[in-house]
Amino acid sequence: MKYDFVSIMDRKGRDSIAVDGLGTMPGFTPELPKEGFDIIPMWVADMNFPTVPTIQEAIIERAKHPAFGYFNATDEYFNSIIKWHETRNSVSGLTKDAIGYENGVLGGVISALNVLCSKGDNVLVNSPTYIGFTMSLKNNGYNIVHSPLYIDDQNIWRMDFDDMEKKIIENKIHAAIFCSPHNPCGRVWEKWEIEKAMELFKKHDVFVISDEIWSDIILNNHKHIPTQSVSEDARMRTVALYAPSKTFNLAGLVGSYHIIYNKWIRDRVEKESSLSHYNEMNVLSMHALIGAYNPEGYEWVDELKAVLSENINYACGYIKDHFEGVEVCKPQGTYMLFVNCTKWCEKHGKTIDDIEHAAWDIGVAIQDGRMFHGNCHLRMNLALPLSRVQEALKRLDNYVFNA
Repeated sequence: MKYDFVSIMDRKGRDSIAVDGLGTMPGFTPELPKEGFDIIPMWVADMNFPTVPTIQEAIIERAKHPAFGYFNATDEYFNSIIKWHETRNSVSGLTKDAIGYENGVLGGVISALNVLCSKGDNVLVNSPTYIGFTMSLKNNGYNIVHSPLYIDDQNIWRMDFDDMEKKIIENKIHAAIFCSPHNPCGRVWEKWEIEKAMELFKKHDVFVISDEIWSDIILNNHKHIPTQSVSEDARMRTVALYAPSKTFNLAGLVGSYHIIYNKWIRDRVEKESSLSHYNEMNVLSMHALIGAYNPEGYEWVDELKAVLSENINYACGYIKDHFEGVEVCKPQGTYMLFVNCTKWCEKHGKTIDDIEHAAWDIGVAIQDGRMFHGNCHLRMNLALPLSRVQEALKRLDNYVFNA
């Protein structure tokens, strides 16, 4: 491969919550390991790979100019986004007018909800559920109504459309959050599934906020279908949210964006986002996106997807072969595993807390799945060199599941 997905980065002391955050927030972060074990960060959703060099080059080149005053986003910024979506997702008809800056996807979710809902309204969200949705909706006075996903006989997570419709009607719901690809389950929705969901939302006059931050990280030749692309109604009913941060490991730079084709909604979301006088782009963040969405960035992401696919395939195979009673649906996108330990715990008289603390003790810094509405689940980040994934699973094998 042209790019480095093998070297083990030392992130300690380098502004990394994944490593330096261990033990700092009890109940949220993993604990520090016992003496003799180094940290393998497998919890918070950022990557342990060097990003594409053109991002650093773009930032450094801009930083050479000694003024950092007020600015407007450039045409190069907007054109980079348009070309990315045209090339990666076969999007057509996207123009600068439909694109708007957001500090973060969650901020964009709340701005959209503030336009589409009243405080106290019910909002439909599939579960398991990304903790960011749970926290941001509760903090802003919205009631989450969960529609559980289910696992079919092919071991694939599916939406329960009957349950979704029932919840919409019973709870008088007119806004839904659609996570595509799904976090934490890693499901990449097929076109027919998105079409069916959007027809349901159309039938009951439900507006949609589509979180597509993971849409570049698609594994094993699956394909992402933008929610807005499945019909003209979906295009006009949906607020879609994206960012280069998940794809290129740029969360610390801050910078997301929305795509909204419906002018009535777009004008109001942009107004809502402006009210704090804080939703403003950072000049280095702008240049980071431009550095990411260039030809080398396209090439880097393709290599990244191949690496992550290998990691996912290896981990799922290892769990199946070595951890009896531990179950996982192979993710089709993202780099997270959502691991069900229910049967293992029942057989061994253990709890998910026992598993987590045993893993943390040996430096395998995995995340508690309960905050994602998985009652006996672990969430495991596989965006590391394969050698570290192998080492983590070996430690889990020897010290936790088969100790």
